[in-house]
Amino acid sequence: MARVTVEDCIDKVENRFELVLLASHRARLISAGAPLTVDRDRDKNPVVALREIADSKLTPEDLKEDLIHSMQKYVEVDEPEADAVPLLAPSAGSAGSDDPDIAFDRMSEEDLLRGLEGLVPPAGSDDDE
Repeated sequence: MARVTVEDCIDKVENRFELVLLASHRARLISAGAPLTVDRDRDKNPVVALREIADSKLTPEDLKEDLIHSMQKYVEVDEPEADAVPLLAPSAGSAGSDDPDIAFDRMSEEDLLRGLEGLVPPAGSDDDE
């Protein structure tokens, strides 16, 4: 019966190697407890998997996607892209003209360097010795 089943599957999956991969993957899923889509009729899991493919109960494309997904170690999750964040501050020429509640601290490069020179390294670490 398995030979007849393989010959029935050739019109669904032309490549016999790909058919073996897909049917073996489906047989492992059946062994793991996946529900059957055809009657078992005392057949083993590989034959049931071939009969499911031959009867078009499962599409080869879906089985192929499931096989690829089962082999992936890192699965990339498609997340929606974040919407563009509106600008909080208008350009430098019109700063503060729209909203009086928004205040920005402006510091020159010299003020920043003077502030950094005044910083003291943390005291007493074991790595310094």
